[in-house]
Amino acid sequence: MVLKGGIVSSKNNISLGQHWLYNRAILNEIAELAGQGPLCIEIGPGLGTLTSSLFKRFDKVIAVEFDADLARKLPGSFPGKNLEVVNQDFLKYDLAAVPRPYVVAGNIPYYITSPIIEHILATENAPERVVLLMQKEVAERIVAEKETLLSLRVKNRADAELGPVVVASEFTPPPKVDSQVLVLKPHAPVVPDEVFRLIEVGFIAPRKKTVRNLSVLKAREEIQEIFMQLGIGVDVRPGDLHLDDWCKIYQKMV
Repeated sequence: MVLKGGIVSSKNNISLGQHWLYNRAILNEIAELAGQGPLCIEIGPGLGTLTSSLFKRFDKVIAVEFDADLARKLPGSFPGKNLEVVNQDFLKYDLAAVPRPYVVAGNIPYYITSPIIEHILATENAPERVVLLMQKEVAERIVAEKETLLSLRVKNRADAELGPVVVASEFTPPPKVDSQVLVLKPHAPVVPDEVFRLIEVGFIAPRKKTVRNLSVLKAREEIQEIFMQLGIGVDVRPGDLHLDDWCKIYQKMV
């Protein structure tokens, strides 16, 4: 199986930078973290090595594969299995139409990690569980105390915890960075959309002071006064604030 941040292809495509993961124990562990049940949506199945592990735990797998050639060949590897292959960009796949309960699993491309996570968590027809193999640094940032816009998006709609690390040496050829599994358990939003629109404004310039960023909405003096009323330092950066802080700021600003 070729795995590089979710890009799955054949050995003939080594020039594209793919990396192969053969470790069956790791693939089985990813499948185990996904749980078990009637249905798993797999992102980027490629040659189907992870798919094989998922079939040990799920009655049906819907494999969403962007590569037309891989999508065409995949069913031949699983005769008699309840496999549905969808040749489509996962970001365009309609999760709202998926019958519940279901889970999502897969190895996702490093360069579109955020859009994939946001696509999964944005649906009202949320999966019971999400298990994704991604760049280790990104997974760590999502669960860190220091916030990013992505970490807040995730924490607003899911409980997140880290799974096993897959070191670069497990891949052939090894990538430049390690990977890690991230497990998400979706829940109802902690804050409403209007609060998150405020958060997005606050992160316009993540390295700048939050007061400065929010001054596009109100006078800087007013923002500073709100922060002081809430006991929030006027010099804080957006990454220093958590969901409950943003909710309090929003309530003062409306």
